[in-house]
Amino acid sequence: MEAEVVRLVNVERAKVGCTPVRQDAELAALAGAFSADMAARGFFDHTDPDGDTPWTRAQRAGVSGMGGENIARGQVDAAAVMASWMGSDGHRANILNCDFTALGVGVHFGDGGPWWTQNFGY
Repeated sequence: MEAEVVRLVNVERAKVGCTPVRQDAELAALAGAFSADMAARGFFDHTDPDGDTPWTRAQRAGVSGMGGENIARGQVDAAAVMASWMGSDGHRANILNCDFTALGVGVHFGDGGPWWTQNFGY
């Protein structure tokens, strides 16, 4: 699922003349951990219950060059989550930000989900 999201992101980026993002293992691990954390602790927000932002979490994980984050919940597959993100101005802006060069995607399946996270980087 994660690889399909990256593929679909690059399809959208190509439409506006952006270069493709590359899959990044560190950003993907960060995204996967955040999706799992949202599921485990029952929240849905960019800031976790401890007050940590995406950039704080990235710094703690030793990930540099964090640029932006998209989250979603409940979409059944990659196509559905991409349609949701592309229908939202802020999420679409991250996907189509030509300055971003890397992307990590993490999805966590479970009751009440799935939970999706995209972490973009430079």
